[in-house]
Amino acid sequence: MKVIIPLAGKGTRLRPHTHLTPKPMMKVAGKPVMSYVLDELKKLGNVEQVIYITGHLKEKVEDYARREMDVPSVFIEQKIQDGTAGAIALAKDYVDQPVLIIFVDTIFDADLTKVKTVDADGIIWVKEVEDYQRFGVVVTDKDGNMTKIVEKPKTPISKRANIGLYYIRNWKLLFEGITHVLAEPQNQGEWYLTDAFQYMIDKGAKIRVIDVEGWYDAGKIETMLETNEAMLTRGRARRPSGVGDSTIIDPVYIEDNVTLKKSKVGPNVSIGAGSVLDGTQISNSIVGSNAKISKSVLRNSLVGDDTVLDGVKGEVTVGDHSEMRLS
Repeated sequence: MKVIIPLAGKGTRLRPHTHLTPKPMMKVAGKPVMSYVLDELKKLGNVEQVIYITGHLKEKVEDYARREMDVPSVFIEQKIQDGTAGAIALAKDYVDQPVLIIFVDTIFDADLTKVKTVDADGIIWVKEVEDYQRFGVVVTDKDGNMTKIVEKPKTPISKRANIGLYYIRNWKLLFEGITHVLAEPQNQGEWYLTDAFQYMIDKGAKIRVIDVEGWYDAGKIETMLETNEAMLTRGRARRPSGVGDSTIIDPVYIEDNVTLKKSKVGPNVSIGAGSVLDGTQISNSIVGSNAKISKSVLRNSLVGDDTVLDGVKGEVTVGDHSEMRLS
C-alpha cells in the first residue's frame, strides 16, 4: 500500500502561528498534529511509500517527515493551490497499487486495519456531527456504500461528515476520475477530490462508509484548543517532576525543563520546553517553547515560541518571537 499526505496548505486560519510553523507541525498536547497521523501509519505497517504533497514552508515539513517516518518517501511541491483533486493528481506517477489518502487538518480515531479486509473499491471514513451544514456530508445506500457527497447541505440529508481520510483499492479508477474532474470547470476556484469519488461511483465502484470513534479539528485556533483538551484527556497528559510553589490542575502536558514560579497551571494546558511562568494563572491554553510569561492571567490562548508576556490578562493569540508588556 502507498500513502498520500497532502500538506501544502498555508494554514491561514491559524495565523500568525503558521507564518513560521507549517500547519501540520503545530503542536497539540506537546506533539505535532502530523505526528499523530504518522503514528497511526507506523502501527498499521505494510506502507511501501509515503508521497507528501508539500507547499508552504516545505523544507521544515520535509525535514520533520524524514526524521519521523522511516519508510521510502517522495516530496512533491504543489505550486498552485487548485484544490484537493489537483493535489492528489500530482502523485499519479508514483501510485501503482492501493492507496491511503490522509489530510492532516484533523486527528482521528479510526481503525485503519479495515484496509486489509475491505471487499469494496475503497473506504471513506466519516463522523456524525450535529453542525452538518459546515461540512461535506456522505449519503449511503442500504448496504453502507456511498452514493454521493453533498457539500454544506441546507437540509439534514445526512449528518455523516467527510473527515478527509480515504482508502482507495481501485486506484486506476480513482486517477481516471481525477483526470475527468480536472478537465471540467473549477467549482468555486477549486477541483475537489470528492468529485472524483463521485465519478468512481457513477462508474459502478463501491466505496464503503465507516464511522470513526473520534475526530478532532486542528485547523483553526478555537478548535485546536478543544483538540488539545481532548488529547490531554485521552492519554497525552504529562506532569512535570516538580512544581515547587505552583499549583497544577490536571490534565496538563508540561515538559520537564519548564520553570514554574508561584503559578497556577491548568486545566487543559500544554507548555513547551524551556518556558518560564512566573506569577501566572493559565487555563485551556497552549504555550510554545522558550516562552516567558509573568504576572499574567490567561485563558483560551495560543502562545508561540520565544514569546514574552508580562501583565497580560484575558484571551490572546501571540505568534513566535513576539512581546507584549501591559504592566
